[in-house]
Amino acid sequence: MTRWLRLALVLGLVMTGPASANEPTVTVLEFNQLNGWAEDDHDAAFRAFLETCPDMRGPDWRSLCALAQHQKSGRAFFELFFRPVLIEDGAAPLFTGYFEPELDGSLVPTARFRYPIYRMPPEAQRVSLWLSRREIETTGVMTGRGLEIAWVDDAVELFFLQVQGSGRIKLPSGRMIRVGYGGKNGHTYRSVGMELVRRGVYDSHQVSAEVIKNWVRRNPVDGEELLRHNPSFVFFREVNQVPAEKGPLGAMNRSITTLRSIAVDPQFVTLGAPVWIEKAGLEPMHRLMIAQDTGSAIKGAQRADIFFGTGDEAGQQAGRLKDPGRMVVLMPIQRAYAMLPEGEE
Repeated sequence: MTRWLRLALVLGLVMTGPASANEPTVTVLEFNQLNGWAEDDHDAAFRAFLETCPDMRGPDWRSLCALAQHQKSGRAFFELFFRPVLIEDGAAPLFTGYFEPELDGSLVPTARFRYPIYRMPPEAQRVSLWLSRREIETTGVMTGRGLEIAWVDDAVELFFLQVQGSGRIKLPSGRMIRVGYGGKNGHTYRSVGMELVRRGVYDSHQVSAEVIKNWVRRNPVDGEELLRHNPSFVFFREVNQVPAEKGPLGAMNRSITTLRSIAVDPQFVTLGAPVWIEKAGLEPMHRLMIAQDTGSAIKGAQRADIFFGTGDEAGQQAGRLKDPGRMVVLMPIQRAYAMLPEGEE
C-alpha cells in the first residue's frame, strides 16, 4: 500500500471492517472526506449515471434509478441516497487510461488496406479456449469465410484496437463505421510493454502505447513477433445503433462518456455504480465517474481505467496515464452498511 493511501486511511477512517487474507477491507466514509467533492460537476456524472442505471440489477438500484428520473440536482441525489465506500484488497491503487481508436479502413481489401478486422467464428464461440493469436494470424483459419468487417492500413493500430475493445473506422468516402467487442479467443492477455522491459529494451517508466507502436514500426520483423507475445485475440462486431457523435458501447451495452466513464473490476465494483476518483500524478483528477465498462487488464478493488474519448489526442492522453490515488464507490445506503462485518455498523 502506498504512503499516500495509508495517510488517507488514517485521516479519513470512519468505519472499517477487519482486514483478511480472503476478504477485502471495507470502509464507509462521509462525503466531506472526499477530496474535492464540493467542486465537481455532479450533474455531468448524474447524466452519465442515467445512461446506464435502467440496466442495473437489484431492487435498490432500480428504485434509485426511478427516483433519479425526477431529480434536478445531481449532488443532492448522490448525497441523499448513497454513502461512499472504500474497498481495498491490499493491492496498490492504479489509474490508467483508455480511448476509442479511429483507424483508416476500407470495406474491401486493397494494397493499402490489407489487415482484416474479424467477426468471431462460430467454433470459437463454442469453446472457452480457441486458437492463439499466432495461430489465427498464420494458419489461414480465417481466410475465405467472409468474417471480415473491414480492412485497415496499420497492423499496430489494429493490435491496439483489440486492446481497447472498440473503435471507429473511417472509410475513403468519409463515412464512419463503429466496431465493438464481439468476443475473444480465451487466452490470457500478456503485456507487450512488460515484455520489452523484460528484454531490457526499456525501463518500465519509459513504456507507453506510443513507445510500443514506434518500436514495432522501427523493427517490423521483431515487432510482429512482439505483438504475438500476447496470445489473446479480440473479435469485433459492427455497432450500427450508436450515432458517431456518441461514445462507444461499454460493458453495459450503452454509450460511455468521455472523462465520466471508467472501466472497473466487477468483482469489487457494481457496474453502473458511481465511483469517486482521486487520481494523483502530474495532472491530479478528482471527480465523480460511473463504472460503465470492464477490461481484461483491470483487476482489483483499487484499479480503474479512465475513458478519454475518441481519436489520436485522446489516445495520447490515455497512453501517458499510469498514476496512483484512490477510488471510492458510492453505494445505496443500506447496501453500503450491509457490506461491513457484523457489529461494525
